[in-house]
Amino acid sequence: MKKAPLISIITPVYNEPKICRSLNSVIDQSNKKDVEIIVVDGGSKDETRECLEKFKDSIDVLIQENDSGIYDAMNKGIRESKGEIVGILNADDYYYSNTVLSDISKIFSDTSIDVSYGDLVYVNPRGKVKRYWKSGEYKRMKWYLGWMPPHPTVFVRKKIYETLGRFNDIDYKIAADYELMLRFFFRNNLNVRYLQKVVVSMELGGESNKSLKNIILANREVLMACKENKLIFPYLIPFLKVFRKPFQYLHNFSSE
Repeated sequence: MKKAPLISIITPVYNEPKICRSLNSVIDQSNKKDVEIIVVDGGSKDETRECLEKFKDSIDVLIQENDSGIYDAMNKGIRESKGEIVGILNADDYYYSNTVLSDISKIFSDTSIDVSYGDLVYVNPRGKVKRYWKSGEYKRMKWYLGWMPPHPTVFVRKKIYETLGRFNDIDYKIAADYELMLRFFFRNNLNVRYLQKVVVSMELGGESNKSLKNIILANREVLMACKENKLIFPYLIPFLKVFRKPFQYLHNFSSE
């Protein structure tokens, strides 16, 4: 029987004690023996340090040094990863169930698959679902309609990062994840598989929506990413992305 691929889970963190919950969701995975946990701490000064100490025996790689932002931290983790498959889990997100990574492992047992993604739910601090980001089956033309997969649900073969590059943390401060996915999925037309399940729970909020300034910057970066990756009619994309969000509130989660 073929050995399951090693999956590296990278969690960047800076002053976010909720990483305890995030790490627990990885440790509780049914295939934990096939998982490498990498934490990149940008120099936390709060309870995060106690949490990392608590989980030190479960963390395979701990990088503690200053960085230039979340995408720089992600890139550090990718460079240090030993897994064939790489996933990124934010410090305040967590896996929806304990079978997520075994499902991912099954997908990548097909060696032709380069990238996978799934669904995501937004929850309040009590864990109640408020929005459901149902990604749907992949079609390349969806990018023209403002579609994108939720980045925390995306898993990529490490060799793709090595050949097509990591996050562009120099030119992008908020939307480097969008640019990377557009580069991988659209411009390079990789072989993609959709996992029709909820993969990640994310608390409501987000860096790109914290202020009007961030919203404007995010839209500028989305436009820049579209131009760089040869998406036609790029000026429409930021508006189409906003238009899609209300439908996440209409999804009947109880029917899933």
